[in-house]
Amino acid sequence: MIAELEESLGAHRLFVSGLLHDGAETIALISPDEPGFWAHVTAQPEFFDGGPDPLDRWSERVIGALAPRFGARALYPFTGPPWQPFVSWALRSGQSFASPLHLMCHSRMGLWASVRGALALPGLLALPTPAPETCTNCPAPCTTACPVDALGPDGYDTETCRAHLDTPEGADCRTQGCLARRACPVGESYGRLPSQSAWHMRQFHP
Repeated sequence: MIAELEESLGAHRLFVSGLLHDGAETIALISPDEPGFWAHVTAQPEFFDGGPDPLDRWSERVIGALAPRFGARALYPFTGPPWQPFVSWALRSGQSFASPLHLMCHSRMGLWASVRGALALPGLLALPTPAPETCTNCPAPCTTACPVDALGPDGYDTETCRAHLDTPEGADCRTQGCLARRACPVGESYGRLPSQSAWHMRQFHP
């Protein structure tokens, strides 16, 4: 079933980024498959119809359409209450880990880790071997990359981050993406485009 799901997701430039058992179901976490995701998704109708939240609406349409094919329930991190425990699920999957910045670090995506939704599949399916822990032997360049120390052991200081983005010095983060996330060695080969990071920055700080 998972191989068939991966094939179906591939047509939408998505992939299964983690699997875990939850009760009598298997949760399949679904993430952007780079390179290629951003070019694909920004060509979809949701990005041209003038409506709000085009990425979330596209995710609901695509993942929601796949759910009945697999007898599954579609779940999303942006709809609630009730809010689904996506971070907990990701950590339990053995493919994502807590970074020194308290951001999730995925074994393939690094600090670009993102989950667009999940399918709750019936039954307890076979799970993959957990990935090697991403941050244990890493020199952690992410911890010193932020020019204003907005990310650290005490969490994310969003106000300091936003204030920096309003300055000329913040242009690099606005147009290329968060320096701390970009510093992650694991995520370097993921293929995340600066244009996607800039779009997300505009959603965070218009």
